[in-house]
Amino acid sequence: MTTAPAGLTWQRLRDLELPELTGAADGWRAVSVFADAARERVDGDMSGRLARTQDSESARAAVKRLKRLSENYHYIHTEAGLVRGALDGLASELASPKRRLREALDDAAALGYTVNDNGSIDYPAGGKNELTGDPIPGGSVVGSNGLLGAGNPGLYRDADGMLDPARGPGGPALKSPNPHCARAQDIADRIAHALREAHEIDARYSSALNKLKAAPGLAVDSRTWADAASDVDAVSQAAHTYLEKHLPLDKSPAERKEWWDHLGKEQREEYLSAFPGVIGNLDGIPALVRDEANRENLHLLIGQLDVKHDDASREMLGGLKLIQEKLEKGGKLPMYLLGIGDEGNGRAIIAYGNPDTADNVSAYVPGLGTKLDADFADGTVERALQTARGAQNADPSSSISSIVWLGYDAPQVTPSDLASGNSVMFTNDAKAGAPDYNAFMEGISATHEGGAPHVTAIGHSYGSLTVGLAAQAKGGIPGVDDIILVGSPGTGADNVQDLNVGKGHVFVGAAENDIVTKLPNHAEASGMTSGAVGGGSAGFVLGAGMAGPPGALIGGGAGVLVGGIGGYMAQDAQTDPNEHWFGTDPASRDFGATRFVVGDGKNIIEDHLEMSAHSNYFNPRKDQVSADNIANIVTGNSDRITLATPR
Repeated sequence: MTTAPAGLTWQRLRDLELPELTGAADGWRAVSVFADAARERVDGDMSGRLARTQDSESARAAVKRLKRLSENYHYIHTEAGLVRGALDGLASELASPKRRLREALDDAAALGYTVNDNGSIDYPAGGKNELTGDPIPGGSVVGSNGLLGAGNPGLYRDADGMLDPARGPGGPALKSPNPHCARAQDIADRIAHALREAHEIDARYSSALNKLKAAPGLAVDSRTWADAASDVDAVSQAAHTYLEKHLPLDKSPAERKEWWDHLGKEQREEYLSAFPGVIGNLDGIPALVRDEANRENLHLLIGQLDVKHDDASREMLGGLKLIQEKLEKGGKLPMYLLGIGDEGNGRAIIAYGNPDTADNVSAYVPGLGTKLDADFADGTVERALQTARGAQNADPSSSISSIVWLGYDAPQVTPSDLASGNSVMFTNDAKAGAPDYNAFMEGISATHEGGAPHVTAIGHSYGSLTVGLAAQAKGGIPGVDDIILVGSPGTGADNVQDLNVGKGHVFVGAAENDIVTKLPNHAEASGMTSGAVGGGSAGFVLGAGMAGPPGALIGGGAGVLVGGIGGYMAQDAQTDPNEHWFGTDPASRDFGATRFVVGDGKNIIEDHLEMSAHSNYFNPRKDQVSADNIANIVTGNSDRITLATPR
């Protein structure tokens, strides 16, 4: 009889030298570090210098070959780092069952029990039979920990080798009068438990390590990186227990910062190379570190999506590639990738300027229709850059970090979203995103160097609801001094005091022709719907009676329009004019915010049913006064803004 799966015995676990595993991990670390250094040399000293100094066909061909060599080193660095992380995780997790086995074996030796090859325990005679006075014979017990069948409480044999039927699989246990029996059973169970745990750990890591195999040849293409991304997932899944034990996943951003600060260089290298997706998206980790991890994770995500062909994957891939291009191109304002992921509609947090060292930090939450695609990478990200440039012009003596935070699923107006309740008409997405935004902002405060910066939360469109709900949480948005709301349909708050930054620190921009800032309240919307339905029905009937089917269509359309307007007006007369879809209109006098001047924009008819008035707030070419006001608020110079009369 055996108490452990084939291939793993208590002897092997006892004799396992964990330092050999960690030593092997160190060897793979050396390979990973060497490959990374070689890649940097190829990119900088070789291909970079060649591209800067030579302009010929042969030079361009050489740069292309060097690029392939760099990709090979990059791949080696990634895979070697994964092996290193997996081996360290394996050694760390096996330490616990090995220790418990050692303790059980020591207890058996101290009591004079024999541990058999199969993990069963022989124990000696002990005590006396109350009827005969004879010594109670010894026996043998086998550990039970789910390895022999559900419900098995353990088996033992007496000195004659007879199995007690009462202790067969699934049967009730009888208490042996020999005092050694219970002690031996406890030791046997501990051995079985240690073996079962070690086998589960070994199986997890063996499966992950077996996947870390490179395809033949030197080509490193999209499929290679897709495979590497799969390898990262496999190692992360295998090491989930290790990660939960060693990484402060459930701690505050401040505690994570302290944890990172106390790590050694080798530990940091391991976490960055083996778990980039975890480290890169962990609030409280310094911006430079998150940027390094997320650039690596971006490479892996692109490889993963590049081999998929569904529409959602292709859209997200387009956004990721554009972000990668911007990062590689660089600019006067350095970019930092503070978050990236393919959850939901995609996640991306991008900063222009280092938030850990900037004097002024702004974090902008986009709204309706935003997702990780080419439009986000080209348009939404550009708004953060426009804010950064405006802030530099407004206050050249101070440094800026302007962030766009897509750390949640902004609502998408599609039939499926409307049917599920996840649309701009509902608060679901904002409620889900607000705590994550607050955690990110808490991380910004935790990692900042050299004193507290001036921090501004910016919410645009539906994003203003997310910011508003975040501000209404206990204590408000961590570290925030000012709040800017532009193109807002409401914040869920009744007045500015609910946002926890003080009356003079909430600023609102609402273009005259931005219809989102004039969304009807629920009663008005209900009146519009009822009026449209009633008016359309009446118009259809009257039109059909006067001019047949053509008249019915014309009458029905006119009835919808007239009825909708009538229903809206009827409800509008009975409700507070400052009440909007998501609470009090932030631009109203009743709300109490400081309204600043913005351009009117085109009305929706002039704009051919586009909504450009809703999108111009950050763009100095289209709305200079709004962009300037935002820049002054972001730099802490709100006394310079031009004021508008509240509604």
